[in-house]
Amino acid sequence: METVGFIGLGNMGAGMAGNIQKADYPLVVYDVRREAAAAFVERGARLAASPAEVASLSDVVFTSLPGPKEVEEVALGPQGILEGIRPGGIYVDLSTSRPTLIRRLEPLFRAKGAHVLDAPVSGGKSGAATRNLAVMVGGERAIFERIKPILDAFGDKVFYAGSIGAGSVCKLVHNMIGHGVRQAIAEGLTLGVKAGVEAEALWECVRRGALGRMSFLHETLPRTVFRGQYEPPSFTLALAYKDISLATELAREYQVPLPVAALAEQLALEALNRGWGELDSSVIFRLQEEAAGVEVRAPQVDPQRASRFISTHPEA
Repeated sequence: METVGFIGLGNMGAGMAGNIQKADYPLVVYDVRREAAAAFVERGARLAASPAEVASLSDVVFTSLPGPKEVEEVALGPQGILEGIRPGGIYVDLSTSRPTLIRRLEPLFRAKGAHVLDAPVSGGKSGAATRNLAVMVGGERAIFERIKPILDAFGDKVFYAGSIGAGSVCKLVHNMIGHGVRQAIAEGLTLGVKAGVEAEALWECVRRGALGRMSFLHETLPRTVFRGQYEPPSFTLALAYKDISLATELAREYQVPLPVAALAEQLALEALNRGWGELDSSVIFRLQEEAAGVEVRAPQVDPQRASRFISTHPEA
């Protein structure tokens, strides 16, 4: 059984390292706060004096750190992981960091005969403690397969994303979409409350409707956008524009600012002016694809695959 090194025993790292230890992997730990490692040492882990020592004692080294600055310091700094890692060793960064950084680190480790994966996680502190984490992994697939049992020890949704840096790209996209959705929810709920509806009733309507069922992610996205096919429509762009225009009209009546909704309305209007009104409302993706200079296509993806890692409320 591989010896696992873990650097960074904070909110996320402590939970993940704890689950690795529960899976009976020999564990070597390090944190700048020695007290953070105490519970692990009491349960049999070995305490290292530096990241380099962790790497020298381990087959697989994980880092869970606040951000790119700390990742670079721990990986490349004095007494860093690169200094101590052995040929054949594997370094896995679990932090939410820059794809460009892990892509810069990988050849430096490869020159020493070591391997690098990026594997940021999603699920929060409670998910880290309870093994309810999505793990998005980038790097050499053979190395991913080799250490997947360790990843499974702390994540219940382990996903191979592609080459080095792909995991980090997925995590940043995931969080960016999450923040955008959060803003849209904030706009909708403030509008609804100010227009006289109880917050709980609003949320029940949202949760039990198509949005709450995440039908766009489960069904519409793989059926339309991934194939570039917007006929036959399940909900036309013309109808979507009508609905969002009614919402922004209501917002003006109650003086509720809706920056995200206003932008969505203007984009829908632009798409209508292209003559796309009778196509599926997801045709709005075409405008973003044109602006970005890329097409979002995955014709092999079916709804079941697309929804594999999406949790929905059982009542939705």
